[in-house]
Formats: sequence, C-alpha cells, structure tokens
Amino acid sequence: MHVPVWLLVALVAAVVLLVLALWSARAQRSTRVHLGSFERFPDLLTSISALTNGWFVEGNAVRLLQNGEEFFPALLDAIHEAEDSIHLESYVWWKGDICFDVSAALAKKAKAGVEVRVLLDALGSMPADSKCMDDMEAAGVRLVKYHPVELRALGRLNQRTHRKLLVVDGRVAFVFSHGFAHQWMGCGDGPENWRDTGARLEGPIVGHVQAVFAQNWMEETAEVIFGERYFPELSAAGDVRCQIVASRPSGGASSVSVLHKLMIAAADHELLIQNPYFCPDHDMVRMLTEAAGRGVTVRVMVPGPVCDSRSVLHAGHFQFSKLLAAGVEIYEHQVTLIHQKVLVVDDLWSHLGSTNFDERSFDINAEISLGMLDAGVAERLSAAFEDDLRSCRRLDLASWRRRGLVHRVLDAAAFLVHEQL
Repeated sequence: MHVPVWLLVALVAAVVLLVLALWSARAQRSTRVHLGSFERFPDLLTSISALTNGWFVEGNAVRLLQNGEEFFPALLDAIHEAEDSIHLESYVWWKGDICFDVSAALAKKAKAGVEVRVLLDALGSMPADSKCMDDMEAAGVRLVKYHPVELRALGRLNQRTHRKLLVVDGRVAFVFSHGFAHQWMGCGDGPENWRDTGARLEGPIVGHVQAVFAQNWMEETAEVIFGERYFPELSAAGDVRCQIVASRPSGGASSVSVLHKLMIAAADHELLIQNPYFCPDHDMVRMLTEAAGRGVTVRVMVPGPVCDSRSVLHAGHFQFSKLLAAGVEIYEHQVTLIHQKVLVVDDLWSHLGSTNFDERSFDINAEISLGMLDAGVAERLSAAFEDDLRSCRRLDLASWRRRGLVHRVLDAAAFLVHEQL
C-alpha cells in the first residue's frame, strides 16, 4: 500500500500537535508561595480566606470523630433524625455491612418523604453491591454517578470527585475521609481496620458544606439547589471559627493546593501532617525543608507496611532523603493504614477532609477540606497524632540511604508519573 506524502506529513503533524497539547496541559507552572514577615498569624486570615475562597466564619460546633467506631454511629444518627433533606457525596462506596446500613437508612428516609440525594463517583463506587444501589433507587433516593464512564465523556474520565460529605436538613454537616466499606469499621487497630478522622458540624459553616455539594450536583443533573429549605439561616452553635476550602478541576492552581502551601509557609514553630498518600512535588519539598530550616518542627506520618497504593508510596519515598536531610521528621505507621488527611499548624489552625498530599488531589480531583481555627480542636488532633506515634517507626537518614537498589528504582519510576497517581 502506498501512502501519499501529504498524508504522511499531515499525520506526523497531528501527532506532534497532540504531544504538544498533552505536554502543555501537564506543564503548568507550580504555584510558589513566599510570605513576608508578620507579627501575628491571625493577621493573615483575610488574605488566606481570599486566596483559598474559604472564608472563616464564627459560631460553629465541631465534634471530631475518630475511626469508624465513632464516625458511623454519629452519621447514622444524623440520617435517622433528618426531617426534610439529606445530601451525601462520596468517592468510596465499596462492600461491607456498613454499605447496607447506610443505604437502608437512606431508603427508609426517602420512603418517609425526606428528599435524599446521593452523589457517588462513578469509578470509586464501581465495586458497590448493586442491591444497595437498587434498594435506594426503589425507595425514591435520587442516586447520581459523578462523571460516568461514557464514550462521549472520555475527556473527563480522569477527573473524579474525591469529596466526602453529608448535609442533613441544611443544619448538620459531616466532612470526612472515611469510605463506605468494611475497611473503615472499628477502631483502626489492624491491617483490615483502617484509621481515619472526620468531623460533625453545626452552625453557619454548614451552609458552606451544602454549597460544595450543590456544585457537583448541579454539574451532573443541571438542578440548582437553592432556597431557605436547603440554606436556612443558621445561628451560632459553638465558638469555633471554621472555613471550607473546596476545589475542582479548572486549570491553574487549585484552592486546596494554595491552602496547603500557605499552611506550610505560615508555620512558626510546629507543623503536623498525617496523610496516607504523601507525595509532595519539588516545590512542596522546598517549602517543607525551608520550614524546618527556620526552626519549625515538621513531623510527617505516612503508611508503613499496610498500604493500599504501593505506587504512591514509592513516589513519595523518592523525596524522603531531601526531607530527612533537612530535619523533617518522618514516621511510618506499622499497624494499619492511616487514612486521615490532617494538618495542624502551631497548635491553633488545623484542617481535615478528603484531600491527599499529592498532585492528583491538588490538581485533578474535586476535594473538600475543613479548616478550624481553634486551640481546643488543634489540641485534640495533636493528641491523636501523639497517640498514633506509639505505633510508628521513625525513619533516619543514614538507614534510608541504605535502602536497596530495587526500592530506589521503584521510587524513581513511580515519581516520574506521580502527577497521575
């Protein structure tokens, strides 16, 4: 078969243009954060709110929920008490008794006339038992899959909602990183019993969580959730100042990426990080080493033997030598998968939610993060960190540099594609 020269040239040109387009999509300029000197951390609050689109609001009650043993009973209680509407968004819905417990509770409320909307990520919920889904829909639950796998929508297949949230009657909200699966049941004390942290909220911040749910729901259904029914006027319920920072794929620097960099840059004496998928890029590594260099105690807790993503683990390992050499303390949990995404700055400002410490969460996924400006909340999260340290092994630079050649090669290979992991 003879191919005309013009056709060959056109095909080569098309391939070159496609490669350039893909390269330009990946080659975004990293967001560098440099803060000048300031006397008091609270002086930055207005700037932080504006830069992250996450405004601090006063008058909130926060109840921290550790592991499935605290989280799921509180979540189910809130569902049972619903009178008008329930909105649930999650990436993970796999298998286990808890899936049937939650689906049954939602179905019961839908049958009683409560508006129930459930938004599940199409890929994250693929392992779900079809009976759970069928029972909810049969009861009147409006079940929608986010970015379903369709030929016409292949361009957005890589963009997922990783958010985990629940809003009941527009008055009670949960922000968490637990998944609906048997791995999250119990007290986080074994390989099949994962460790996690979430929060139950009351007060004005609940309206901000509701707005995050409405965002993705509107994208998938074209339905706009509005009015006093869903956004009631909320009185003060406590004394915690909270913020909600949410992001979704839009190009440029995401709000959660800017948030994490601001938290690192703002740290004055201590920064605690717990994350199951800790894979910082070069700019994040620079900021963490600079923080350690100015006297901040930087402690990072990551998974050890129990891990559900070896590729992300190895990609993160690629940066450990630089961090350890700069004085960053790194701890590997030896008992279970620590799945919570917690940051605590200077015993005052803390965040938890769905955001992993990696480029997929920062630049690709839709995420939600709950910020709390409260010494009491920070103290409780710090105490939980200290308790988790009892099951950790601290890494040291000399031993880390002696890790085997195969380990090093896997680290380097995984980091080459860390943006998509």
